[in-house]
Amino acid sequence: MNNREHYEQIGVAMTCRGFAEYERMFGLDSASLVGAAVLDVAAGASSFAAEARARGIAVHCADPRYELSPERIREEGLAEIESSSAKLSGLADKFDWSYYGDIGKHRAGRLESLRTFLREYEDPSTRSQYYKADRLPSLPFADDRFDLVLCSHFLFLYRDAFDDAFHRAAMAELLRVCRPGGEVRVYPLLSLRWEPYPALAELLSHLESLGAACELRPSALPFIPGSTELLVVRKK
Repeated sequence: MNNREHYEQIGVAMTCRGFAEYERMFGLDSASLVGAAVLDVAAGASSFAAEARARGIAVHCADPRYELSPERIREEGLAEIESSSAKLSGLADKFDWSYYGDIGKHRAGRLESLRTFLREYEDPSTRSQYYKADRLPSLPFADDRFDLVLCSHFLFLYRDAFDDAFHRAAMAELLRVCRPGGEVRVYPLLSLRWEPYPALAELLSHLESLGAACELRPSALPFIPGSTELLVVRKK
């Protein structure tokens, strides 16, 4: 019998997620993104950008790990996939497998995402779309640059490591690089302990004081226990 109650993680994990997962997490409409400027923050080794570009969607990615060589990212990505698969196997009864099917398929999807990411990251013609960015709240982009800014599995998830002041500054930075009329979307809104972010109301009030409109929307990726919503912040 498993006696662990949450997913244990030391440091920020390298994420490897594909386009279909992003569609579900963030409620994306692929057709409406053609011609839009999209930024994926804390993108890790996800293949979202590569798959999006194949659909005619321009996606830029920002992550501190992009200072690493493809070989180092491959090594870290493979190690993270094996580690996460082992941890998930001990918590399998806690998660909702209706999308992924089972741990084996989940692992296979992570490996395919990593492979797809690396093909583009290794290619000089597309490597420039991956920006080495110091960890939030600092991004190397001009104000009002993107129509849609996404942040997956970083903010809120690592609340034990990043305090409320960090989250306020990070969200303000995501809003800064978003164009008026554009949106910032963040998922999930739970910590690694599957607990709601306790200062969410105060954070939303702060963003509204900066001229944003905030709402919680249903997310269609029911995997993390209790994770049913994403945060959408529209810049006025």
